[in-house]
Amino acid sequence: MPENPSKNAVVTGASSGIGEATVRQLRADGWNVIAFARRADRLAQLAAQTGAAAFAGDVTNDDDVARLLEFAAETFAGSGGIDTLINIAGGARGADHVANAKDEDWDWMFQVNVMGTLKLTRAFLPALRSHGRGTVLNLTSTAAITAYEGGSGYNAAKFAQHALTGALRLEEAEHNIRVIEVAPGLVQTEEFALNRLGGDKEAAQKVYQGVEEPLTAEDVAGVVGYAVGLPHHINLDQVTVRPVAQAAAHKLIRR
Repeated sequence: MPENPSKNAVVTGASSGIGEATVRQLRADGWNVIAFARRADRLAQLAAQTGAAAFAGDVTNDDDVARLLEFAAETFAGSGGIDTLINIAGGARGADHVANAKDEDWDWMFQVNVMGTLKLTRAFLPALRSHGRGTVLNLTSTAAITAYEGGSGYNAAKFAQHALTGALRLEEAEHNIRVIEVAPGLVQTEEFALNRLGGDKEAAQKVYQGVEEPLTAEDVAGVVGYAVGLPHHINLDQVTVRPVAQAAAHKLIRR
């Protein structure tokens, strides 16, 4: 990896979707990147294609997070240390109303979206503070801003991640750590709706049916790359990103 002391990032959720696209975007922009996700085979392909360093593990596993921290310290030792943590890992499971909510779906969403973000951020804060110009970017969702029917579990998890992000910004400003939140609306990726709806391909396709141009993973990755690439004194507190067809959470144009 080429030395670049001001551009050393860890990206979670990097084996697909927005996480993978973010790794590709940052590498194209000249960043040194560690791609972190559970699926080692997909990470290996991404590393071969982009030159990113791959590290397989689970954001909810304390041992994996500790090993990642050590790996990052070694990988970036000669180029100024890590300065940017990008928490992309997350997702939704189920679309039940509260009356039919499944404990296991809620538990999974809170573990991945909230506890995963907490564990990674807590682990890397000492290194980011030591660097002196650190950045944490958390990918939330417009589900963190507006509740909707059938979204209660995902709303709850993303509202919690949003609140964590806001508190972190207040707590770490004195350490010159900027904290950015990017909240996408409708993004068509290969797995998000499919995973949420239990692998039902027909139901997943209906989520995007008739929407002329939903956002893509690359669209969101471009916003992430822009936000972390700005001069460090500029903090984009919260960026809401929607397709034009989605004027609000309750207004989606389908042709």
